[in-house]
Amino acid sequence: MLPELLQGIESGGLLIIQDSASYSGRHLLQSFINAALNREEAVHVLGFEVSEEELKDGLRGSPVQRLHFHNAYTDPLGWTDHPAFTVHHFCLEELARLVKQTSHSKPATLVIDSLSWILRHVSPPDVCKTLQQLRKGGAVRAIIGLLHADMHQRGTVGSVCRLATSVITVAPATKGDEAVAKITKRSKSGKVIQDEEIFRIKDDLTIVIQSKSSQPGAKKADSEEQETDPTANLTFNLRLSDTEREAKEKLALPFVFSKEKKTALLHSGPDPDDDLDV
Repeated sequence: MLPELLQGIESGGLLIIQDSASYSGRHLLQSFINAALNREEAVHVLGFEVSEEELKDGLRGSPVQRLHFHNAYTDPLGWTDHPAFTVHHFCLEELARLVKQTSHSKPATLVIDSLSWILRHVSPPDVCKTLQQLRKGGAVRAIIGLLHADMHQRGTVGSVCRLATSVITVAPATKGDEAVAKITKRSKSGKVIQDEEIFRIKDDLTIVIQSKSSQPGAKKADSEEQETDPTANLTFNLRLSDTEREAKEKLALPFVFSKEKKTALLHSGPDPDDDLDV
């Protein structure tokens, strides 16, 4: 599924690359930047964690003339008089202005490196609101964000990932140059597909799939899962045969009145006190 995602994220899509201290997702992020540039898309990078020089050095051989780096690395919190970009500029109006500054025939992809920097200084609800506005507002075609999961509470990570159309969680594999990608992809129809792949990133940032997960059921569509039968694994039978069901329907239960009982109750007889002489 990784090669499929690298071919292009659907319009209005939000891809989250979720990593941790055990494995960095930045090289995978660079692979997605490289793929977008090769599709002749304009790529806008909000760079909080690496400088423009370091980012472009990792993209050697890529057509970086369509790469627009917005420097949030030098002064991410706006401590100087003239910061280029800060965490407080992360809003729909400011981001739309940045993208419109460059004229390009192809739609733009916004890359956030990383969302963790923003989430440390802006409230998660505000971050989610801006991401949702960017997805729906048409300022950019798609969004790719790097998220360091072990820097945040699980609720914060869950809130951001629930907005995403695709989530790639990366972790180290058994070999040093390989990694495991657990992928969750949501379609517009609500269908959810999960997959797991072992991959390797080459020097030119292309991805080689080493193997698929051998775990049964790693890939599944939640909306198409069959309902489980709760009686399937019982040691006794809870199902009735046709004969047993017919006998059950004919059985008169003690708390159900017969027709005769109902008639007797509805039509009262003589008062038992009428024959008493006073």
